[in-house]
Amino acid sequence: PENWEVVDFRNVAELKHGYQFRNYDFTDKGIKIFKITQIKGDGIADISSCSYIDINRIDEFKRVILNKGDILIALTGATIGKVARFNFDEIVLQNYRVGNFIPLNENILNKEYFFQFLKSDFFFNQILANQTQSAQQNIGKEDINNMSVVLPPLPEQKAIANILSVIDAKIENNLAINKTLEEMGMALYKEWFVDFGPFQDGKFIESELGMIPEGWEVKRLDEVCEKIFSGGTPSTKNKEYWGGDIPWLSSGETREGFVIKTDKMITSLGLKSSSAKMAEVNDVVIASAGQGKTRGQTSLLFINTSINQSVLVLRANSKVILPETLYIDLAMRYEEFRMISDSYSTRGSLTKDLISNQIKLALSNIEIMDSFNDLIKPFFNKIRSNLFQNENLTQLRDTLLPKLISGEVRLKEFDLEAVLE
Repeated sequence: PENWEVVDFRNVAELKHGYQFRNYDFTDKGIKIFKITQIKGDGIADISSCSYIDINRIDEFKRVILNKGDILIALTGATIGKVARFNFDEIVLQNYRVGNFIPLNENILNKEYFFQFLKSDFFFNQILANQTQSAQQNIGKEDINNMSVVLPPLPEQKAIANILSVIDAKIENNLAINKTLEEMGMALYKEWFVDFGPFQDGKFIESELGMIPEGWEVKRLDEVCEKIFSGGTPSTKNKEYWGGDIPWLSSGETREGFVIKTDKMITSLGLKSSSAKMAEVNDVVIASAGQGKTRGQTSLLFINTSINQSVLVLRANSKVILPETLYIDLAMRYEEFRMISDSYSTRGSLTKDLISNQIKLALSNIEIMDSFNDLIKPFFNKIRSNLFQNENLTQLRDTLLPKLISGEVRLKEFDLEAVLE
């Protein structure tokens, strides 16, 4: 549009590198270090799992202390070009391969608009065009300095940012609600089935899991499931097997906790021509293998999806335990899954036989189970609703973003209230 500009990054923003921490810097506790793995999808930063340095070294790293509202970007690896907003009050340090964008003058470049612009394909495609073509993709400060920023007049920048920020805020609020609901469900499960709080006035008996309420039973995992199975991968050499309408879940995607979509899709021919198998809504899935922290992660399916060989599917027997209750129990056993896979498998993987034999649950009669399920079912219904709403909002935002930033959709034509209905 007339009176909009396209300018070089160097003229409106500075990219600040973090500190190149070494393995010998890390400690078990202290000050958190923000790495590229903490940059998640949808512009969200996560500091729930960080490395640390000794708190007594804080004076060495004052230059790389992050401030609330900082805009961070991954400068290397599989997440290269992904951005996140740092929205935390605690002291966290910036690692070297994380960049921090600082607008030079907010009377020229609005920070909120800049954040939205950095999430656009217009920016990301420039990253792809300029990254190094080595085994490990990298993007340097000078490469980014030479990229372009679309710069509407400041009032329009603020208005564009406001529209997109309202959608982002709704998405983040839904995620926060879901986290709280899941934590409440897990706390209730622990109170009922680990601490036996509601049953302390009754008689207890000895079991292989310790003292449990009289009338309860210890069951193996395969005794509470109708099925336990894994899947496979269609040949990647055959294009007819990929790009269809059947979701295909890999082990890394269990990190989300609840699955409403997958990164890849396969065709019905791919499903028939491979050992991939279909899992159903409300099945529980566990990553049986995977690098880093993947192995042992547990999710609940909100869609029907095929699964690969590194995913175990557990279908709850509803006469014994409902899927939501089974999910809560298994999601709390991450460290136990890691331990048994390391102890009993030479490859450090989980198998159907391994979890069937090693994982045991103390379960009540069906009346008590039904009472517990009545408590937590609304939690999961709300989580499901929020996730699918977020998916719709994300698609809406991703459709609007390039149109607003390019000027294809102007603000006078736009009805924000209609968008959020």
